[in-house]
Amino acid sequence: MKKINFAVLVGAALSLSFASISCSSSPKVERISANTVVDLSGYWNDTDVRTVAETLINDCMNAGAIRNFEQKKNRVPVVVVGEFRNQSDEHIDTSILAKKFEVALINSGKVDFVASSSERSEIRAERDDQQINASEETAASIGNETGADFMLVGSVKTIVDSIGNQSVRTYFVSAEMVDIETNRKLWAGTDDSIKKYIKKSSVRK
Repeated sequence: MKKINFAVLVGAALSLSFASISCSSSPKVERISANTVVDLSGYWNDTDVRTVAETLINDCMNAGAIRNFEQKKNRVPVVVVGEFRNQSDEHIDTSILAKKFEVALINSGKVDFVASSSERSEIRAERDDQQINASEETAASIGNETGADFMLVGSVKTIVDSIGNQSVRTYFVSAEMVDIETNRKLWAGTDDSIKKYIKKSSVRK
């Protein structure tokens, strides 16, 4: 009887021990506002994207080239998103910045957008498939794509100044609107407002 009681006690103790370890290793999650500024690493984050996008998009939407095109052609220009290059020293998903441009400009009503080159490949494959498998009445026609007037391109670069455990990271973000027919740059904007001072702990753990 005593052996059984001892085994039960040991089992209960082990269960409590495992439960304690499980609880202590569980991550603590706290929901915060999307507009809350949180800088954990000092690297590019969602706040930087939002800050830069707001500045450059407002500049782009007020560009004279867009107004001049509409007055001359009696329609809004058609834009395609080109490459937003990451030329920084860190991993940055520049497609997020490009998509913010696209959404804001479409919603402004000042330009129309067509699918990017990567998106067109998938759409064209679907259109080709419809020529074989869809009814004649519902299949999308070939050769009716809308050509773009302008291409939106951009880049993100960094300058890092560091000494010891201290560093300053400055981000230079640029965007340009290029006339596809003439290669003329009709609008260019830059933003270098993101500058971060980072001091790392000198104590090694």
